[in-house]
Amino acid sequence: MKTCVSTYSYGHYNNDLGIFGLIDKTAELGIDAIEILPGCFGGDIEMAKKAREHAAEKGLPIANVSTGADFLNGSNGILKDEIKRVCGIVDIAAALGTKCMRHDVSSGFSGRSYSIGYDDALPRLAEGCREVTKYAEQKGIVTCTENHGFFSQDSVRVEKLINTVAHPNFGALVDLGNFLCADEEPTMAVGRMAPYAKHVHVKDFHKKSGMEINPGGGWFCTRAGNYIRGAIIGHGEAHVFQSLSVLKKSGYDGYLSIEFEGLEDNIDGITIGLRNLKRYIEMLG
Repeated sequence: MKTCVSTYSYGHYNNDLGIFGLIDKTAELGIDAIEILPGCFGGDIEMAKKAREHAAEKGLPIANVSTGADFLNGSNGILKDEIKRVCGIVDIAAALGTKCMRHDVSSGFSGRSYSIGYDDALPRLAEGCREVTKYAEQKGIVTCTENHGFFSQDSVRVEKLINTVAHPNFGALVDLGNFLCADEEPTMAVGRMAPYAKHVHVKDFHKKSGMEINPGGGWFCTRAGNYIRGAIIGHGEAHVFQSLSVLKKSGYDGYLSIEFEGLEDNIDGITIGLRNLKRYIEMLG
């Protein structure tokens, strides 16, 4: 397994450094690869190609591209238009030279008071994912969806979606911490998702019981009303090392992308988390 970092983790440094500065900083920190959010290119494929060249000069693979998508409500609720839009991001990913792209599926139905459950959405979500991955496959890119955004966050739901899509080019971006947002025990959820893993986000969270008073700034509520906030890898309660052990035993040998969203300075948070992550990888052999 190799280290990676998502540009999301750099917080305000995204604006301060720009994509080329972020690539430089990632190489300087000794991280093996970088994951890019394509919004910084504004759909500019030529800029994406320049970023690819700059990363190559630094010896830094672009391990993954992560983007949003909403196959229920996006593109004014017209599914074929949302599929076309997300396929446009696949073109950006191809220009960046990555072999993996993660996209969301939806945050849930908008403006409906009936038939709003996950199973109601499943056929449409699967159709969107399937069409995008068929397009991406032609460009040598696997696609995946993340346990993310409450609606499609539980491991049971994500597994059901992957098996409904039923395409070998489509799988899961397994975020080790995000299961806590849906109040799911992380290591159990990772065990369920490990066979589908195409990419991994290593994220940690502090958590407090919803029986306590709201801790205030920086914390947010889980689906069941507990409190969590981003933590440096190894400082929280997401049981990161155990989840990595589960992934290792399942045969996963890909990139482990740091996704930091804590209150500490972003570069400090990445640096300390990286040291812990490298130590975990070494311990796992």
